[in-house]
Amino acid sequence: MLKIAVIPGDGIGKEVTDQGLKVMEYLNGKNGLQLTLDKFELGAERYLKNGEVLPEKVLKKLETYNSIYLGAVGDPRVPAGVLEQGILLKLRFYFDQYVNLRPVKLFKDDFSPLKNKGVNDIDFTVIRENTEGLYAGVGGFLKKNTPDEVAIQEMVNTRKGVDRVIKYAFEYALKYGKEPKVTLCDKSNVLTYAHNLWQRAFKDIAVTYPRVETDHFLVDAITMKMVRNPEIFDVIVTCNMFGDIITDLGAELQGGMGLAVSGNINPDSVSMFEPVHGSAPDIAGQNKANPLAAILAVGMMLKHLGYSNLGDRVEKAVEQALKENQVTPDMGGNLSTDEVGNYIVTLLKQDREGEDDE
Repeated sequence: MLKIAVIPGDGIGKEVTDQGLKVMEYLNGKNGLQLTLDKFELGAERYLKNGEVLPEKVLKKLETYNSIYLGAVGDPRVPAGVLEQGILLKLRFYFDQYVNLRPVKLFKDDFSPLKNKGVNDIDFTVIRENTEGLYAGVGGFLKKNTPDEVAIQEMVNTRKGVDRVIKYAFEYALKYGKEPKVTLCDKSNVLTYAHNLWQRAFKDIAVTYPRVETDHFLVDAITMKMVRNPEIFDVIVTCNMFGDIITDLGAELQGGMGLAVSGNINPDSVSMFEPVHGSAPDIAGQNKANPLAAILAVGMMLKHLGYSNLGDRVEKAVEQALKENQVTPDMGGNLSTDEVGNYIVTLLKQDREGEDDE
């Protein structure tokens, strides 16, 4: 029995996670999958009611789950950063989710923003270090709010942290890669200490994976290559800040944030899966939010939990819905959020090949 903690969060979070739950509830009992789904009300409403963001007792309870399914956090009624840092970043650091897994896959040629580039060209994965770098929060102010103010934010890179995310990238390339190939993205010509460490770690680990081809681009060069020649990439591994930036470019290459999905992974602890589009409070409650990224997050989570066949079926259903234009208005369709979720379940019911009902 696998226990899944569901955190709908804020804004459109509940609407899109409800569609992901429809998918999980349909697949439950198929191919040996046995899920228990429990909701946790964390987000703006809880904070506004009693000032709580993510209490210690809730963190301890989440330790007993196999995975977390997150909708979105963020609300204009709450100061910026309170929910994002207090829930999303806190969960990443608490469970040491050191891998941020971001697939960049175009499902339909019509959504490509690049001339003469289609589904066969835009299909790669970015693996971003997720708990170090500039996001470690090391720094401070000197003489704050004076003309002589100094603000310092340190980039933290440990050999352990760099080694483990690079090793994960090579293992991922062997298991899921096309070639397989791993590209290191850094700024080693300027960040001569931090990214010298990345360079040395990458070379040392690459030696132990002779079947995997390797490549290297500086971060500014890789943004150009992602636009001009996305087909050359298979798996990209990079630091926290650069990963944050290039994955947004990747999201646009695959058709927009409505299809962008993220896994925050610790292979030995609790991992968390989410759409990356945010809470979109301006359209919350209108039943028009695009739920496909939230549904793809379910597929990614199932693969991580060892149910690759079911995860592939979810991805295939999303691809088919896009091809048939059974989508929300932002993708050119006319379905509501609920209708898209229902349609994905209908496609899964039609695609029952190899399905084992229990």
